[in-house]
Amino acid sequence: MGRHFAGVLADAGAYVVLAARRLDKLEEVAGEIQQRGGKALPVEMDVTSEDSVTGAFAEIREALGRPCDVIVNNSGMSREGWYWDMPEKDWDTVIETNLTGVWRVAKYATKAMMQAEVKGSIINIASITALRPSNMISAYSASKAAVDHLTRTMALEAARHGIRVNAIAPGYFKTAINDEFLDSEAGQRMAKRVPMRRFGNYEELNAPLLLLASEEGSYMTGSTLVVDGGHSLSPL
Repeated sequence: MGRHFAGVLADAGAYVVLAARRLDKLEEVAGEIQQRGGKALPVEMDVTSEDSVTGAFAEIREALGRPCDVIVNNSGMSREGWYWDMPEKDWDTVIETNLTGVWRVAKYATKAMMQAEVKGSIINIASITALRPSNMISAYSASKAAVDHLTRTMALEAARHGIRVNAIAPGYFKTAINDEFLDSEAGQRMAKRVPMRRFGNYEELNAPLLLLASEEGSYMTGSTLVVDGGHSLSPL
């Protein structure tokens, strides 16, 4: 999903900074963007490490001469299992990546924009599991529900500095986290419970992303845009 977002923003004219743990993958994506005439800078970042995040933002400032003014907080992972069987280390790993990582990146992105007196937009990636419970992903759901509320708190605090904070809550789109499940019989049964009777296509996230990233959404902050084919409306 992050790879798709990077391409969408680059095609819209953004100088994209690609941040993740695997620099080889980032360089691959940067090459694809550059071949299409876009601009991309790969920067190694582990959202679970404060030193890594601060080091990445310092590298970005040195390379570009200014902070990023659009942040897409997309890092996420999950551990499956009944909550009573989940090892505490698995719970901690999910919360550290999905919630604390979002807070950590937003924290240092905001400080960089404030220091440079740059206005900007932070887009947190939540989930419809923040809105409706689902079996066997208690840590993931809890982390995304927290991201949804954290988005509103950040929006309230950052507005005075010209920084907007919003979220996108996707329904089920095929990713490395869930592709096996969505292709399974259980996944296909789930698709039938979506009012639109299908899972999402990445292209259907483009407009919400560009709205929140651009001046077209200049009066939006503290919003969560749900893109789920009506899944969260389905009867209990």
